[in-house]
Amino acid sequence: MLNAVGREIPEELNGRKLKPYNGPFSFRPKGRLHPPPLKAVFPGETKLLSSIKEAIKKAGLENGMTVSFHHHLRNGDYVVNMVVDTIAKMGIKDIKLAPTALFPVHEKLIEHIKNGVITAIEGSLNGPLGEYVSRHGLKEPVVLRSHGGRARAVRSGDLHIDVAFIAASMADEYGNCNGMLGKSAFGAMGFAYADAMHADNVIVITDNLQPYPVTPISIPQIYVDYVVEVESIGDPSGIQTGTMRITRSPARLNIAKNVVKFLATAGIIKDGFSFQAGAGGISLAVTKFLHEYMKKNGIVGDFVMGGITGFVVDMLRDGTIKKILDGQSFDLRAVESLTKDEGHVEVSHIMFGDPHSCGCVVNRQHACFLGATEVDLEFNVNVNTHSDGLLLHGIGGHQDAAAGSDVTIITIPLLRGRVPVIRKEVTTVSTPCHTVDVVVTDRGIAINPEREDLIEAVKGKMEIVDIEELYKKAKSLVGEPKPPKFDKEIVAIVEYRDGTVLDVIRKVKE
Repeated sequence: MLNAVGREIPEELNGRKLKPYNGPFSFRPKGRLHPPPLKAVFPGETKLLSSIKEAIKKAGLENGMTVSFHHHLRNGDYVVNMVVDTIAKMGIKDIKLAPTALFPVHEKLIEHIKNGVITAIEGSLNGPLGEYVSRHGLKEPVVLRSHGGRARAVRSGDLHIDVAFIAASMADEYGNCNGMLGKSAFGAMGFAYADAMHADNVIVITDNLQPYPVTPISIPQIYVDYVVEVESIGDPSGIQTGTMRITRSPARLNIAKNVVKFLATAGIIKDGFSFQAGAGGISLAVTKFLHEYMKKNGIVGDFVMGGITGFVVDMLRDGTIKKILDGQSFDLRAVESLTKDEGHVEVSHIMFGDPHSCGCVVNRQHACFLGATEVDLEFNVNVNTHSDGLLLHGIGGHQDAAAGSDVTIITIPLLRGRVPVIRKEVTTVSTPCHTVDVVVTDRGIAINPEREDLIEAVKGKMEIVDIEELYKKAKSLVGEPKPPKFDKEIVAIVEYRDGTVLDVIRKVKE
């Protein structure tokens, strides 16, 4: 099947019938939300167990089942490795892993793939695990989803979770918990909401057990089956990974300044403005410069959504925005703010970006500025693979923000080293051209021809180039790189946020 971005999609893969992507809002859902089983906890019954092993036994985890995790601790997480090690020691195999994301800290899971404990993954892969899958594959193709797309899949039953393991930096013995307080505080627990509400069994793992009732309550007791206390759930300093540091490159700082200039020239930055920033160094710089522009001009925005950093906290405290909607805290200043600033509110990723809800936050955003590994002449964006074909990143909230925001801006350098970022055709389509509006590089700004309103708004005020010119410029500087060599085997499926299929990723030839 040929989908709406021109990619060939198999009709069926591993017994699963695939629906091709046909446009960002072309698929309307039918049916009902996936219900978890009915349960009852009576007076005197305890949820507090002595170990992860005991909790796994109580939850009835068996060969072939699906377990889930959330990644708010990012590269500082201990829980995934701890739980999977225990599953392996118990002799349980053929497990499907359904994390919201995996990071380099989870590299040891490769051994559990090799020994048959893990045979499938539905979740984002960052770093060594993604590279392993690109070169070797799994028993089943990995399914990659956006943050909103994953919440949708869990709620619809497309991703059925048998046991959800939820890390919490504070919890009581009845299951009320949060990620805001305690020695391992990581902030918002937005990813965990869907799993807590729809998994068959929910196990809270904490290193900070406190008397009942723990408040604030992020995940309430009514969704929690068991509670286990461990020595440590992780290192919060691992939240701020390399991509979460503002760029120091003069050229890339200039890209960020041009994003603010474009939004201001187009008349988009005004009272009531709302936006979402990506996680890259350029996007962080945009937030900083946007704050400075709004403060200087007395502009007050309504809200900021997305992975929240200290740069966004500064905006709230300076009065340039009224609210922060936080599904994931990206540094320790954001974690601290969540407990102290009244206008800083925790939200779920259902609310953030599930397209099959009664309206998600991204639908209310005026702008978003996001990164990319590649952009092509049609304005399709790749964030999953590099130009060598290796699967090294997840989708994150990229698709969701792009689909909902009035203006989607991609911030990229023209070259990374000797590799062009503007390509004739992207290696993998992660976010479709239909939801991408502007590409800002260090060598010029291009606007999607479909956005005639934006072209007209900045006409004669800013220099705009055709994306073909950017492509030719990159080609003249470094030439046309050799395309990666792929095997026929499909190792991953890139879903669009509505469950249709955007692209497939094939095994890289050695």
